[in-house]
Amino acid sequence: MSLNNTNFSTKKGEALQEKLCSDSCTLALSENEMISRARRVFDVEIEGLKTVRDSLGDSFVKTIKLMLETLAKGGLIVVTGVGKNFHVAEKMSAIFSSTGTRSIVLNPVQAMHGDLGMVSSRDLLIALSFSGESDEIIKLIPAIRRHTLKVVSLTGNSNSTIARMSDVHLEIPCGKEACPFGMAPTNSTTSTMAMGDALAMVMIEAQKFPIEDYAMNHPAGAIGRALVMKVTDIMRTGQRLALLKQSATIMDAAVAMTKAQSGSAIVIDDSGKLLGIFTDGDFRRALTREDLSGEKFTSLTINLFMTPSPLFVRDDVFAVELLKIFEKKHIDDLPVVNSDGKVVGLVDIQDLPKMKVL
Repeated sequence: MSLNNTNFSTKKGEALQEKLCSDSCTLALSENEMISRARRVFDVEIEGLKTVRDSLGDSFVKTIKLMLETLAKGGLIVVTGVGKNFHVAEKMSAIFSSTGTRSIVLNPVQAMHGDLGMVSSRDLLIALSFSGESDEIIKLIPAIRRHTLKVVSLTGNSNSTIARMSDVHLEIPCGKEACPFGMAPTNSTTSTMAMGDALAMVMIEAQKFPIEDYAMNHPAGAIGRALVMKVTDIMRTGQRLALLKQSATIMDAAVAMTKAQSGSAIVIDDSGKLLGIFTDGDFRRALTREDLSGEKFTSLTINLFMTPSPLFVRDDVFAVELLKIFEKKHIDDLPVVNSDGKVVGLVDIQDLPKMKVL
């Protein structure tokens, strides 16, 4: 009897909890209000990003110059922050490192207990603190100074303690947080992260960081494969490549494309140089022409229907360049030529997912 009462009490409690949850959901925001509040967050952060973008000036240039000087001396860009800004520091340091700006993250608390051994006088400290009054950073900077590092601070207050302690202050004037309490780091962390991205992207060009080195830093995943693999690793050759002279007929093209299991035939001259491309789309369009039928149609030469001087790619480019061409031009097949202009292969867009580069 006691057990039954316990079961009944438990079920009654669960039912009451479900009712409370249901009532709570009923009292929550309507669907339209949810969307409206979410859009408000986007609006605040978009406006914040615009304001920070428009504030860029001498301090940004000085920061880039200090970063370049640091790397030239063999130093590191040391990024630090507290709380949510520590996670921003991790992201900022990661994007620096992956794009040619060697960087590490320094936890300001652990730094005061031995991790200062990670830095040297050749390094540059970038300190993140939107208030500019983070105790941990304020305590860290004098210790960093004893190691003779220069300091760049990213804060939202140019009159803050940390800003005054820095060699360069890069202001983040993004305005209020998107949080309804005006407390949770939202707008400020987004803007700080964007500033880090801006520094990283400018450093790529300032250092003339090559895509080959970027590829070396990203050996895994689809990005890595697209950057490491070259056209020669992907292109169709041999029996999978339908090559025809411009005197070939439509029937010849149909047979060659079928044997190669390809959606196109590459048209070349006697020396093997690219003249055009004849695709299955060209075939279908010709087939539907009312003035062409039967034997007359199949005996016509492909030069009448091919695309002359088509887009092509050199055999020494990386697969990432292929992706750009396919995305921009909306084509399915791309001839590959060597330095002499002779056709050596064909890239079919259907092969890219198989090679895991799309």
